[in-house]
Amino acid sequence: MVPSCRAYAHIAAPTAPADVEIFVAVDQTTPFDAKLKQQIADNIRPFLAPGKAFTIFEFSAFVQGHYVNVLSSGLIEPPLSVESRNDIPKQSLSKFDQCMALAPKHATVAVGKALKSVFESSSSDISKSDIVGSLKEIAGRVKQSSAKDKIVFLASDMLENSSISSFYAKNGVRKIDPEQEMKIMASNQMFADFGGARVFVLGAGLIQEDKAGTKGVYRDPKTIASLESFWRKWFAKSNANLVEFGSPALVAPIR
Repeated sequence: MVPSCRAYAHIAAPTAPADVEIFVAVDQTTPFDAKLKQQIADNIRPFLAPGKAFTIFEFSAFVQGHYVNVLSSGLIEPPLSVESRNDIPKQSLSKFDQCMALAPKHATVAVGKALKSVFESSSSDISKSDIVGSLKEIAGRVKQSSAKDKIVFLASDMLENSSISSFYAKNGVRKIDPEQEMKIMASNQMFADFGGARVFVLGAGLIQEDKAGTKGVYRDPKTIASLESFWRKWFAKSNANLVEFGSPALVAPIR
């Protein structure tokens, strides 16, 4: 939990909307290794600063007790303007400044606990992965944000496996036809509205190794390109801009 420093210091100055809000959605069905888990955390860290907000989701399928769930959210309040500070008693300002100095730490702890929870509950044994359905639900929360800049950070293999469609074939990634899959989504009304958010994906096409860990699953570049093409079309139709499609890692940090 990130406390309100204005409330703590009994300051009546209103809190302005966040400049940026990052929405992190972690797929419980995707097997992230230690390096990818660290990259997820590293990309969130710069957004735990004054004037920024965060929301951490977990999602997978709407079965087996797994569903879209908000694990943590918070706002690190922006600093007071010079004009506001001039009208506030020194004692209140001192309490406010002390609180603000600790706010990023509180946010870091909250996000760390949320990520630890979702990573520990993740499993490749979950039979379904309702990615599109989950994203529709998450989009509603994103659109409502009053932040000037909305960022959606998806940590997922992006392999739909639901009653709508499946991107799997013989324990691997199926080479999908993006246009045909878009028609399926349209006929089932499976588009969303992210309110113009920017989207970054980490983990695309990631497949679990065999149980012995002796071999990985080959992911044909053309198959991954088809997967990316579909998601670019889907996000564009869902009022969002897919900036980077990490398959699996992000090439550059989220900015």
